[in-house]
Amino acid sequence: MIQHLGIIIDGNRRWAKEKGLPALEGHRQGYEKTKEVVRWCKNKGIKIVTLYVFSTENWNRASVEVNFLMRLLNLGLKKEIKELNKEGAKLRIIGQKERLPSELQKTIKKAEKITKNNKEIIINLAVSYGGRAEIVKAVRKIVKEGIPPEEVDESKIGDYLYTGGLPDPELIIRTSGEQRLSNFLIWQSAYSELCFTKKYWPGFTEKDLDKALKNYAHRQRRFGK
Repeated sequence: MIQHLGIIIDGNRRWAKEKGLPALEGHRQGYEKTKEVVRWCKNKGIKIVTLYVFSTENWNRASVEVNFLMRLLNLGLKKEIKELNKEGAKLRIIGQKERLPSELQKTIKKAEKITKNNKEIIINLAVSYGGRAEIVKAVRKIVKEGIPPEEVDESKIGDYLYTGGLPDPELIIRTSGEQRLSNFLIWQSAYSELCFTKKYWPGFTEKDLDKALKNYAHRQRRFGK
């Protein structure tokens, strides 16, 4: 059984384009899909879900789109936090939170505080996240704390990542047909199984999730043995 599932959300804009809708509507539908998928995962007993929502590279997109995404996340967190808390979900935002709008930072701080003791499911939203930047930050913390080089091993670095204390994802799903990690959990995914689907994120269904989980269940994870 999977403990930790990673999902690279992709294809919102292309989904909207195919349907003759504005790109921003694709993002709105993508937000609605995220809520659905988290609920499916919880019902299937998955304890940790890490969703790649907004990468460090996404800051290079048009300001109109970036601002819309920041507002959508801010409003979404405010709207959903009571329900998440009721469902026993622990919400964590991983990434460069200092780059986010101040209002969103306040909302995140409040949401994380309200849900910090919940144990039913952990939801990691990777926002302004980049795997390489995460590793750099971890190494800088280790150096700053004066930890002797001989004490620095893979386990120690893992402890200083955003996901420190959590198991690595057994499976990572990416939607939209692209077949790459795009700087997502690049340390943690060293032995993750990968699943790529051509479905765009707003069109991703529970059957698609079940298919990915079934495919994973039939794989043998050898870890180099």
